[in-house]
Amino acid sequence: MFTFEVLIKAFLIGGMFLLAFLNFSHAVQVNRKANIWFGVFAIFWSTFWLDEMLYLGELKYHMIYQVGVVFIQFLVPLTFLISVYYYTNPDYKFGKYRIILFLVPLLILIALSLKEVLAEETYHILVLGLFFAHAITCVVLAYFKVHRHQKLIQSFSSHTQDVDLRWIKYIIYAFIGSSLLILAYNLLLPNRNLNIFANLFFLFILYLVAFYSIRQQEIFPKGLAIVEELEKSEEEDSIPNQQKIKLMSDEDLLAGKERLMLLMDQQEAFLDTELNLLKLANQMELSSHQLSYIINNGFQQNFFQFINSFRVERAKELLLDPKMMPYNIVSIGFSSGFNSKTAFNTVFKNSTGLTPTSYRQQHRLS
Repeated sequence: MFTFEVLIKAFLIGGMFLLAFLNFSHAVQVNRKANIWFGVFAIFWSTFWLDEMLYLGELKYHMIYQVGVVFIQFLVPLTFLISVYYYTNPDYKFGKYRIILFLVPLLILIALSLKEVLAEETYHILVLGLFFAHAITCVVLAYFKVHRHQKLIQSFSSHTQDVDLRWIKYIIYAFIGSSLLILAYNLLLPNRNLNIFANLFFLFILYLVAFYSIRQQEIFPKGLAIVEELEKSEEEDSIPNQQKIKLMSDEDLLAGKERLMLLMDQQEAFLDTELNLLKLANQMELSSHQLSYIINNGFQQNFFQFINSFRVERAKELLLDPKMMPYNIVSIGFSSGFNSKTAFNTVFKNSTGLTPTSYRQQHRLS
């Protein structure tokens, strides 16, 4: 019988397959490995509802089918985590400790094969316990990976809005909420399918995921050796300050600072909205690691903070310039080197404690 609940499930399944298709096709353009794994994640995620919708007769009650479906569902958190690893590092290679994540599903498969041996209630509790332990582990690792990424991108990018992967954190929060919902539902109503309200909640999550994942731009521009910089940054963070190796003498550091300031003051390199560490390093005929060393040790800032400090100062000048009064805030932001109104407002307020509009109004009154 066709009901509203069936329609919601159909939208969920169709939306997930469409999301997978879009990610597979989008992978040709940007974030190739990450998008492919995210597409696999979407397909696997759909099995939670596809299993309820398919009419397979006696096959649906066959042990191999049931174990296979549950096993695929166990892979949902893992495929999500793998996509996060590739979003944060397109050349990521799984070390020996990370390989354990792939061994867990094999252990789960062994546990699932005990279905005919264990009592139904015991088996149900075992499967739920394993699933949520595995899911929580993957979600926590994904969260900290994104959190780490958000700090690291400031070492090479002058804008973070489109590459900070904050949308993955939103998905993680939604997953935590949905996991608690599933757990409560399975414990209180173990023999019933998720009701319409729960499915509407998942439908909202699905379109949240689709909206942000398809909009995600290339995080590491082609041709930039950013991954090496991230690895070096991670190594440096693990070394105490007194043990860090000096890349250049104090004289070379001072000379590098002076050259960099000339580039900022005279050529106004900070006005390039797409400026990144390697692009600026090429202008100075330095390696990106050398330039990063000059900024970190010469100015006690990261690349993001250094470049945007000049943009904020330029914005202050333009906001109070009588000739610029006819121009709106967006125009001021782009004229100062920011690539969007949101980025301009965020960075300016973090620096001054005021939004650009409030800053202009306050100083005009004074």
